[in-house]
Amino acid sequence: MLRYLIGRLWQSLVLLVLVSMIGFAVLNLAPGGPLSQYTLTPGMTQEALDRIAERMGLNRPLPIQYLDWIWNLVQGDWGKSYRDGQPVLDIIGGHLFATLLLMGTSTVISILVGTWIGIRGATKRYSIFDYTATVGAMIALSIPTFWFGLVSIYVFSLKLKWLPAGNMYTIGDGSLGDYAIHLIMPSLVLALVNIAVWSRYMRTATLDVINQDFVRTARAKGLKPRRVLMKHVVGNALLPMITLAGLQLPTILGGALVTETVFTWPGMGRLFLDSLGYSDYPVIMGLLMFSAILVLIGSLMADLLVAFVDPRIRLG
Repeated sequence: MLRYLIGRLWQSLVLLVLVSMIGFAVLNLAPGGPLSQYTLTPGMTQEALDRIAERMGLNRPLPIQYLDWIWNLVQGDWGKSYRDGQPVLDIIGGHLFATLLLMGTSTVISILVGTWIGIRGATKRYSIFDYTATVGAMIALSIPTFWFGLVSIYVFSLKLKWLPAGNMYTIGDGSLGDYAIHLIMPSLVLALVNIAVWSRYMRTATLDVINQDFVRTARAKGLKPRRVLMKHVVGNALLPMITLAGLQLPTILGGALVTETVFTWPGMGRLFLDSLGYSDYPVIMGLLMFSAILVLIGSLMADLLVAFVDPRIRLG
């Protein structure tokens, strides 16, 4: 297990370096570059742009800029925003809670609801419920997340006036109940696609386990169907779902970007789009590295959890 962990950590480190190199190169070679916002300033001259580039270290060769940036990153200095001069880590930290709250809530909802739908669909195969769940999953996977968000705002905020249209809390309130009300729509919209994915995977995994010999043996012994389902079927069907949970993290992060924009949720996804608009490259690179670290941690934790839960798996 220790050798496997060390190997995975080494692979993750190499992957992080590759992600940082590609991201840094793409951003700096994009049209306009980091100085694109300054070129829009009225009266800006080329001499002034050269002085700004020299002050920001952008007049050096790109490999030197990257090595300087990665060295500072390792030391804990993620740079400062071009927009307001604040440290990148402070900016990300100020938006982290909002994203974790939204992602955590939507993940719990998608796992609980998707798992239940998948298990029930497998045990009631070819029933009305199963067909309805299948059609619903196909619709959820086919329609963009932002469309669900806009429709939800139109129906529940503009027409019915049940829920707020956006933001994380009401200015001047900020109570726990106010946070919960604002969280309902964005978390459900973000969870919708993941519920469809979880239900389909869980249905397939459950059907595969139901047809195994040990399940037939348990039934032949006279165990109650509910006990067979909960003890022998669900436990084994959940094993591949643990891996799926780790692999779903990039999808959740991507969905959070769209959902936060639609609902003006002050998280890292909205921060990313705002930083793109201002060509705030230090913040963009910081968000890219932070997201990559989260994805790699999620994948590693999923692999280790599968090995811990299933004694048949041995990680050498």
